[in-house]
Amino acid sequence: MIALSLAEIAAVVGGQTHDIPDPSVKVTGPVVRDSREVVPGSLFVAFVGERVDGHDFAAAVVEAGAAAVLASRPVGVPAIVVEDVQSALGALARHVVERLGATLVALTGSAGKTSTKDLVAQVLRRKAPTVFTPGSLNNEIGLPLTALSATEETRFLVLEMGARGIGHIRYLAGLTPPKVGLVLNVGTAHIGEFGGREQIAQAKGELVESLPAAEDGGTAILNADDPLVRAMASRTKAKVLLFGESGEADVRAENVRLTDSGQPAFRLHTPSGASDVTMRLYGEHHVSNALAAAAVAHELGMSATEIATALSEAGSLSRWRMEVTERPDGVTVVNDAYNANPESMRAALRALVAMGGGRRTWAVLGEMAELGDEALAEHDAVGRLAVRLNVSKLVAVGGREASWLQLGAYNEGSWGEESVHVSDAQAAIDLLRSELRPGDVVLVKASRSVGLESVAQALLETGAEGEVAAR
Repeated sequence: MIALSLAEIAAVVGGQTHDIPDPSVKVTGPVVRDSREVVPGSLFVAFVGERVDGHDFAAAVVEAGAAAVLASRPVGVPAIVVEDVQSALGALARHVVERLGATLVALTGSAGKTSTKDLVAQVLRRKAPTVFTPGSLNNEIGLPLTALSATEETRFLVLEMGARGIGHIRYLAGLTPPKVGLVLNVGTAHIGEFGGREQIAQAKGELVESLPAAEDGGTAILNADDPLVRAMASRTKAKVLLFGESGEADVRAENVRLTDSGQPAFRLHTPSGASDVTMRLYGEHHVSNALAAAAVAHELGMSATEIATALSEAGSLSRWRMEVTERPDGVTVVNDAYNANPESMRAALRALVAMGGGRRTWAVLGEMAELGDEALAEHDAVGRLAVRLNVSKLVAVGGREASWLQLGAYNEGSWGEESVHVSDAQAAIDLLRSELRPGDVVLVKASRSVGLESVAQALLETGAEGEVAAR
């Protein structure tokens, strides 16, 4: 964070100083909510959770070097006391962002937010110092904490914004007002909470509504291939830049294909030129993510050649997202268990088949959560797609929704032992350990709440005689 005195911070957040001998002492370290992340000069934010109260760690964090605690009550050590810690954190983030000279890029969408954010950051940091959201910390706490990690040297601040209802993105954009806003897609993730795709589009479009007008430097970057996203052009006064495979897109891909190992390659076209891209990531769905990142980079002054080189060298920065590891015995494990929705399930299955290249392929799939009334149809459709793509074996893991995956596969023509429904992760592990053969490719994917990453981890431990070679 940019250095601020405790007196300055108290004024910004409307707080009272308690037990602070010298209010001119400056916070020179990061703003953190985890006591284990405290370093000398930090500001520790004391949240009250369901099981843990951050105020209980106040003495320990000050002893570890924290300059003070941002708290909702006096804690007997240097503290800035406010009525609402979350609101105060947001106010501090807004103040710091306004003082920075950085260009703020915000992005949202139903699927691919974190992977795209990682690509945008990797491309932009070739041009100038860039700070970006770690992992998927995209809510009203994670977003301001990320913004507060920026320093005077930061030139680009890339923030992922998530939403679970109308008004959420409007709130986040108010904390960290973006200059460039990117909307990836409107899918079915969280459709049960939102109540329909139109409501999801309404929520995601709040990002482009928050942008400055074109004459003030605002740019809305929209997916030309998604009608609900493209329609958001009417909701903003910012300049509109389209990306996608559509011929009408300003930044587009031509000659899209997958390599023998399942990595996407294409010809990138931007208004400033064209260049070839071959990605290190896996799956054709990353083409759209890459085009979104390219559109941001083009708008911020990078050439097509610079962008293509950066995209070709970019890797995965966030765990459990098409994380590909090969065991010493030749079994390839694809851990994509961080989250799942119908769109990402379909993309992952296609990537699995491409990576298989004639080898046996296994799809170990669990529930896609928060689909509401569409849950049965969507699980059935994914099971059917696995059969149509000729996945060698489907292992559906879990309860009712998993049974719908297996039933969809059965009804599509997957009989005998081509698809199976098991009760839990351990049953899947036992099955795979007994039946996997050298050279098999295994995809593991489900919503985060299912915890199927344990299957991938167990498979890697099983085959870890000697070092596992990560690709």
